Amino acid sequence: MKTIHKLHADLGDFAHQFADLSCDYNRALHHSNELERLIDWYSAWITDADNQSAWERLTEQEPGELDRLATAVRRDSARCVAMLEKVRAVRLLQGETTAAAYFSDIEARIEEEFGRFRVTSASKVLLVGSGAFPMTPLYIARQTGAQVVGIDIDEEAIELGRSVIAKLGAALPILLERASLEELDFTAEATHVIFSSTVGLKYELLDRLHALTKDAVVVAMRYGDGFKSLFNYPMENVDTGRWRLAECLKRPDRVFDIALYLKASAYGREDKET
Repeated sequence: MKTIHKLHADLGDFAHQFADLSCDYNRALHHSNELERLIDWYSAWITDADNQSAWERLTEQEPGELDRLATAVRRDSARCVAMLEKVRAVRLLQGETTAAAYFSDIEARIEEEFGRFRVTSASKVLLVGSGAFPMTPLYIARQTGAQVVGIDIDEEAIELGRSVIAKLGAALPILLERASLEELDFTAEATHVIFSSTVGLKYELLDRLHALTKDAVVVAMRYGDGFKSLFNYPMENVDTGRWRLAECLKRPDRVFDIALYLKASAYGREDKET
């Protein structure tokens, strides 16, 4: 059984490494193997059952200190994931490949993203936080034929993502845009929306999304609570007059879980459009 002292030491070590690598993208690019190993180690660490148990004991003893440390490591690990996506994109465009376990973990579960609210060829999927290596749009478009639009606030990520799409799925119905929810016409057409787990303001964006989308939209919120919140932004309360939690897809062996939301006006009835 993992001791709480060992867990605390491990977390401090990860926090130091993430802070060091996240402050300089060029340094991370030149130390890409180190960054890749760090993300893979952290992914395995986050899904270790002994660590989760030790975390529960530790939070009872040091809640204040852990909250501060968790906030910092979540922020810096999210930055490192964004950097690693850029590294992966650059490698691909240079004719190289990468097999980071973190990416494999996500790709293996994309098909489960919407639970019973499955995506079909008639669906229109919006991804908030598409990143530099848009594996979710590629997988969904390739497997279902659905139209997919990804948005991101990072211009470099969008440009790299477009190059990745051109190389791996030029014929697929995928579009990447640096645009807000309000600026994107596709928002009003979306039948399914996915929020990446490393988008810090995703619940604020969910609130804004309500007025912009059709009544039958289904939202998949990637999140991590408890121990998983060290690597993902956690679930938050929603205005139940706007959104209702329809289903939670708990995945103990994966780095994040998924919460599915329906509009309150559509909750409880069969959705014919999705």
